[in-house]
Amino acid sequence: MSAKSAINKEIFAPHDEKMLAAIQVKRRTKKKIPFLATGGQGDYMTYICLSVTNKKPCQVSITKVKQFEGSSSFVKRSQWTIEQLRQVNGIDPNRDCPEFDLMFDNAFDQWVASSAGEKCTFVQILHHTCQRYSADRKPEFVSCQSKLLGGNSILHSAADSVTSAVQKASQALNERGERLGRAEEKTGDMMNSASSLLTQLTSLP
Repeated sequence: MSAKSAINKEIFAPHDEKMLAAIQVKRRTKKKIPFLATGGQGDYMTYICLSVTNKKPCQVSITKVKQFEGSSSFVKRSQWTIEQLRQVNGIDPNRDCPEFDLMFDNAFDQWVASSAGEKCTFVQILHHTCQRYSADRKPEFVSCQSKLLGGNSILHSAADSVTSAVQKASQALNERGERLGRAEEKTGDMMNSASSLLTQLTSLP
């Protein structure tokens, strides 16, 4: 079972929630932790998860989940509602990059995803979810690539491909129609010429 499937099963499914997306992250800048708070837990992996309740009205949450070294289980740490999300910063609107920031009412985290592709997918799903479920106050998405802010870019890409194919087929049909039209014109001219010639021949004494 993958880590994301395990997180969904352990953290969200028991609370009648469905995980929409999860991304493994590391901090870009180390957080200052009081001396007394450290010790004993060792290294860990951090995941940022997006989930929605199965019961209506749907509640969307962003949850920080950790898996500590030597443990196969996952632990829920911080959790925010989507209404508490103020800003998503994609860092660079001109290229794929793994960095992004999340700003909440009471927290601000600077993250680096395990890959630029995972970050792009997460931001894309997050934006689509915000557009769908945030009624009153939607978070601001800044310095994000435009392809990530079109809802589901995978669907858009597929739609674009279909549109492109239809346009090409239409163009081919138009060209074929033009060729057929020209052929019909030539055939008509030939028939007219033949008819004229036949008329001339029949009028001969």
